Amino acid sequence: MRVVIAPDKFAGTLSALQAAEAIAQGWRSTCANDSLDLVPLSDGGPGFVSVLATAHPSARLVECEVTGPLGAPVAAQVLIVDGTIAYIESAMANGLHLVDRPSRDPRVTTTAGVGELIRAAVNEGATKLVIGLGGSATNDGGAGMLQSMGVDTSAETIDLEPARNFLGAVELCVATDVDNPLLGSRGATRGFAPQKFTDPDRVLDVELVEMEEVLAGLAQRVGRRPDGKDAAVALGSGAAGGLGFGLIALGATRVPGISTVLDAVRLADRIGECDLVVTGEGCFDWQSLRGKTVSGVAELALANARPAVVLAGRVEVGRREYGAIGIAAAFSTVENCGSVELAMNEPAQTLRNLAARVAGTWGGS
Repeated sequence: MRVVIAPDKFAGTLSALQAAEAIAQGWRSTCANDSLDLVPLSDGGPGFVSVLATAHPSARLVECEVTGPLGAPVAAQVLIVDGTIAYIESAMANGLHLVDRPSRDPRVTTTAGVGELIRAAVNEGATKLVIGLGGSATNDGGAGMLQSMGVDTSAETIDLEPARNFLGAVELCVATDVDNPLLGSRGATRGFAPQKFTDPDRVLDVELVEMEEVLAGLAQRVGRRPDGKDAAVALGSGAAGGLGFGLIALGATRVPGISTVLDAVRLADRIGECDLVVTGEGCFDWQSLRGKTVSGVAELALANARPAVVLAGRVEVGRREYGAIGIAAAFSTVENCGSVELAMNEPAQTLRNLAARVAGTWGGS
C-alpha cells in the first residue's frame, strides 16, 4: 500500500518534518510493508521557507538579522529561487514562537522585521516577492512593516509612496493561511488576537474593542489604493494580525499559502500515485476548514478519489464538517493517550502511537 504523509506543523511542539517522521515511524511499526512518501507542508506560516527550500534544492538562502516582534534582533532567511523570486516567511520576524508566553501581548508587538526582510529580498535583486503569512504574534495591521520601509504611520493621512518607490516594479504576493478581512467578527482582532496574549481566557472585550479601533483608524488613514480598491476588505487582509492589509495596501495580490506550497512539492502528482493520504496539524478546528493545510490536502485527495485521514493533537470539528471537505476520518493524540499534558510533553511519541493505531485500520500490511 502506498501512503502519502503530508502534515503541517503541530504548533508549539513539532515542525512539519518532525510530525511527518513521527507519523511514518508509528505507521511502519504496524504496517512495515507500506510504501511511505513523506511531504512536510506549510500554509504560509512557520515552516514556509524550509518546505520550499526542500522543493527547490538549487535555491539560495540569504541569512539576515532583523527586528523581532518585541524589538530584539532575530535570525531570519530569505529564499531566492531562479535568481529573481524571493520567498519570505513573515513568522521568522514576527512569529508567536519568538515571544515567551509571559511576554505575549499583541498590542505591543511589531512587524518591523518583515519590512526588513522585504528590503533584503529586493536588495538581492528579487523582482517578485512571495510572502507567507501566519503564526504571528502581532496585530498591528502591518504598521511596523510600513514604518521600516519609510512610511510615517503616525500621520493623519498615511502616504505609502516611500514604500512604493522603494519597491518600484517589484511584484508582491501574499500567501495567506486564512482569507479573513481586516476588521469585524472574522477579522484580525476578533478572530485571532486573543490567542496571542499570555492568557487567552483572560482577554477583556474592552481590550479587543480598543485593538479593533486602532486597526480601523489605520485603515481609514491609509485609505483606498490608487486603483480604488479597499485593502481592508480584501481576502486575507486580516492574516498575521493584519499584516496582509499592509501588504495588500502596497499593491500585493493574495494567493492561498497552501496552494503555493502544494504546487511546489507536486502534491497532486504524488497523491495520484498513492492509495491513502494522511495529513494533520496541532489543532484540527474551524480554521482548518478555511484554506489551511488540511483543507488543501483534502481537496487534492478528493479530486484524485483518494481517502484522506487527519491525525491531530486535538480534533474540534465534527464528522459532518470535515466530511464536507473530503476527510474520511480524524483522530486525536489527546483522546488516544487520554491526557493533554502527555500529548504536549511527549508530542512525537504520542503521535507515533496514534499513527500506529490508525495504521491498524487504514494501512496495508
